[in-house]
Amino acid sequence: MHDAHPGPTLALGLERTALAGHSYGAWIALHHALASSRVDRLALLDPTGCFAGYRPGYLLRALPMFLAPTPARVRSFLNWESRGARFDPAWPALQEAAAGFEKARPVTGPRPDAAALRDLRTPVLLVLAGGSRAHDTARVAAAAARVLPHAEVSVLPGTGHHGLHHFAAHEINEKVGAFIGSPRRAEGP
Repeated sequence: MHDAHPGPTLALGLERTALAGHSYGAWIALHHALASSRVDRLALLDPTGCFAGYRPGYLLRALPMFLAPTPARVRSFLNWESRGARFDPAWPALQEAAAGFEKARPVTGPRPDAAALRDLRTPVLLVLAGGSRAHDTARVAAAAARVLPHAEVSVLPGTGHHGLHHFAAHEINEKVGAFIGSPRRAEGP
């Protein structure tokens, strides 16, 4: 595989690097890994748009927040998605404050091509939120296993999509740290 463009790894003077991303950030990291030979390891934390779609109920519940964001709508959505779990008060406040900013549309697109995913030789760690309302965790795990048979998959029970990094930070740090620090496995066929 040749790099489609030099990208940030070369600009930083790195020959290879590990990437990790959560949600849409995981979608970005996966697309970068597919376009670059410089990604040594890839950790995807409850990725969206990579292996399966969103649950329709999640999208319907999020729609008011996206169409006319207000702090109250953001708070209501996060409370619903997290099933009422208590966040560090600073995090929802930050999300609520962002509701008033002009929205730049993120660059999104289709799921990665299944054939391209099967050809990916970068070791992948997939950490899924077992209580995610964003998507069906079992469906995401099964879809990922079909296209990334050598991926290491871990499901953290009782965590939601938006609360994953709050309520499972210790487990995520351990899993990602061990994955990035482990010797590189032989690449698949």
